[in-house]
Amino acid sequence: MNDQLFQSSYLAKSPLSESTYRPQLTGHETFPLRYGWLKKACDAINNKRRGAETNSSVFTGDDAIARFGVGKNMVAAIRHWAVATKVIIDEPRIKQLEVTEMGDFLFGSRGLDPYLEHPSSLWLIHWTLATQPQKTTWYWAFSHFSSTTFDRDQLIQAIVRLVKERNWRTIASTTVKKDVICFIRTYASTNTFTQKTDDSVAESPLAELGLIKTTNRRDGFRFVRGSKPTLGDGVFTYSVLDFWSKQSSHSATLSFETIAHAPGSPGRTFVLDENDVVDRLINIEQVTNGKIRWSETAGLKQIVRSADFDHDELLKLLQYDYTKSYQD
Repeated sequence: MNDQLFQSSYLAKSPLSESTYRPQLTGHETFPLRYGWLKKACDAINNKRRGAETNSSVFTGDDAIARFGVGKNMVAAIRHWAVATKVIIDEPRIKQLEVTEMGDFLFGSRGLDPYLEHPSSLWLIHWTLATQPQKTTWYWAFSHFSSTTFDRDQLIQAIVRLVKERNWRTIASTTVKKDVICFIRTYASTNTFTQKTDDSVAESPLAELGLIKTTNRRDGFRFVRGSKPTLGDGVFTYSVLDFWSKQSSHSATLSFETIAHAPGSPGRTFVLDENDVVDRLINIEQVTNGKIRWSETAGLKQIVRSADFDHDELLKLLQYDYTKSYQD
């Protein structure tokens, strides 16, 4: 499908177009996600004694700087990324922070990948982050931005136009610029910005995914579309089911076009070509033990679900990649 056609056919259906949508372009204090931060956040919450006192001060108390060993702004950034990637959840009504099941799955005492050494963990974190409409720049860039190549100012202006079109009056252009810079630094190598190697420019783990690369132009970048060899079938299948669950219809079928092109879809979020999506969907029957199968009848390409997945089965899908890699 042509990108321009994609824009016109799907933009009206986007969560960003809903009247109740509230944009988020701050919170990270301009620091991209770093190695160790998500585990630090989970450990801090797990180690905080619970009793009459709530644990909401883990990131805001007088001892927070000493606990995390970084400055105040960076502590706020750690909290932001932990919430944005859904490894912790903030329950403001009861002033309580909780490590989520996903956080425990990766970073708990029996976590599968506490130090983010497995690429499936990075793909899972990217999926969780980039498919949240609340992360405005991330969602817009992966789900709506129509250009494969871009420069920093081009992306900034695209978000600024979105802010004006949606009448988000409280968002300043300087705020958009900071968020876009943080977005690019999350996915592009630090060499893009500086030759320094100190901690102030520590590389984001999501840069390993290679989703955004530099071009020969000054401040030029490109989305790297095509096959993603490190993206495991388990995480991909999990993403399909997660995406499916967010659709308004609970149909037993989901079209190829939707999986490949809709906002928040696996095809858009993982920057896959149509052929890559087809190849993975053909293999989905094996990964799901026949509960989902690829169908191509009378020119209609879709997947068909014969049974629902319970909670434990979804976790097993994520474990599939880790188990397979250990066996290999």
